[in-house]
Amino acid sequence: MKKKVVSLVMVCMLAFGMMTGCGNKDTAKTDNTTSDQEAADKVADLIDAIYVQERTDKTDEQCEAAKKAWDALTDAQKELVSGENADPDYFGRDTGDASKDDPLNQDDIGANEILVVSFGTSFNDSRVADIGGVEKAIAEANPGWSVRRAFTAQIIINHVQARDGEKIDNMDQALERAVDNGVKNLVVQPTHLMHGAEYDELVEAVNEYKDKFDSVTVAEPLLGEVGEDTATVNADKKAVAEAITAEAVKTAEYDSLEAAKEDGVAFVFMGHGTSHTAKISYSQMASQMADLGYDNVFIGTVEGEPEETACESVIEAVKEAGYKKVILRPLMVVAGDHANNDMAGDDDDSWKSQFEASKAFDSVECQISGLGEIEAIQKLYVHHTKDAIASTGLIVDLAANAEGTTKLADGTYQAKFTTDSSMFHVNEANNDLGELTVKDGKMTIHISLTSKKIVNLYEGLAADAEKDSKNVLQPTSDTVTYSDGSTEEVNGFDVPVPYLDKEFDLALLGTKGTWYDHKVSVASPQ
Repeated sequence: MKKKVVSLVMVCMLAFGMMTGCGNKDTAKTDNTTSDQEAADKVADLIDAIYVQERTDKTDEQCEAAKKAWDALTDAQKELVSGENADPDYFGRDTGDASKDDPLNQDDIGANEILVVSFGTSFNDSRVADIGGVEKAIAEANPGWSVRRAFTAQIIINHVQARDGEKIDNMDQALERAVDNGVKNLVVQPTHLMHGAEYDELVEAVNEYKDKFDSVTVAEPLLGEVGEDTATVNADKKAVAEAITAEAVKTAEYDSLEAAKEDGVAFVFMGHGTSHTAKISYSQMASQMADLGYDNVFIGTVEGEPEETACESVIEAVKEAGYKKVILRPLMVVAGDHANNDMAGDDDDSWKSQFEASKAFDSVECQISGLGEIEAIQKLYVHHTKDAIASTGLIVDLAANAEGTTKLADGTYQAKFTTDSSMFHVNEANNDLGELTVKDGKMTIHISLTSKKIVNLYEGLAADAEKDSKNVLQPTSDTVTYSDGSTEEVNGFDVPVPYLDKEFDLALLGTKGTWYDHKVSVASPQ
């Protein structure tokens, strides 16, 4: 009997021990889960603290602390990060190599500065290609000026600094840097699309520093003046419409916009949208597309302002027009968060998802590229900058030489190429312009002609060309893109330029084998 009692007691004790052990394991598991969430929440709080539009004395310290805390998390803990604005993508999403980006925040600016101001993007590859592309084009076209950068979105500045350690100036920092470096002439070139709220705030910030410089000028945004009504367009809007459409057609691998139309393709350009009065610019871009005969090109906005640019309205317009294939592309300088998420994301509310959910189209594709990487767009910004410089009356790094003509500083310029013949001229796609290169005091202009019918050029007279074959200019094979998106192979030439603003002899040889004399001139380098 005693043995039975003892055995029973031992069984009970063993059972109790097992129950206690299980309880301890469950408690430990709960404690670990709580600990993981607490660690993740701490990082979320640190991210939310720097997800603000105002920079303070603590911002640098806060950015460093947030990254340090993130790096200390396990992979499992990182997935738990969630806050008002914080999520795992803040530090975890791969957007490219930040080391390829130049923040242009150096000192030693000199007397003349061009400050390129952008809203900004935390997408590294886009920052390099789009914003960096515009900045480099402006720098190359203005060798007598130092180019620097400023972003207006402190939230983005903080993000890039915390994640990648790259410091980008905000407007106040950039303007203070200019003052500290003794800049005398400041030209501000916004990369903004239009005269909207961001542009107004930029002008307000610059005006506070006007008395710090000898001259301050703010250049036009990409689309130029807004205009009075939806039908009002201008040369800038036309140039942008032609450039972005041609690039979209080329990327889609169609020979022309008409060929895409025949294949049932509609191109939809998605802008940001705004409640500012400048929102009419989107309607004007739609009018510009219509004026150009681009029937299969549509304009929309993320914000749905103006109303006809809302996603559901654009879907209905494309559907009613009978197109079965859709290609979405951002109408934004950078291909950042809006392009990657609002346009091409997998969430139900992305434009791609909404177009697919409509069941009205056979295919919906996305081209994730910003406007800033398009060469024609870069050139438009360059022209805006040149116009702003010209408005100040400043002539930088230009001097009269002994012949009384103009001598340019080393660099690359767009220049007008004029001839004495309607049969011999620059291709219409290039608007009578060639690319003028100045190096070590020597000038050469590259021109693309209208066809391959001119096979050689010679700097001098036709009679001399026949005797001096070694100096005959050989053609290059150039591809030109017309306003409708079509392309053509034509002959191009690199022509030595003895001087500017003055005619010189340039003979040509046609396909019939005869040399002809002509007079040409190169002028208005920009």
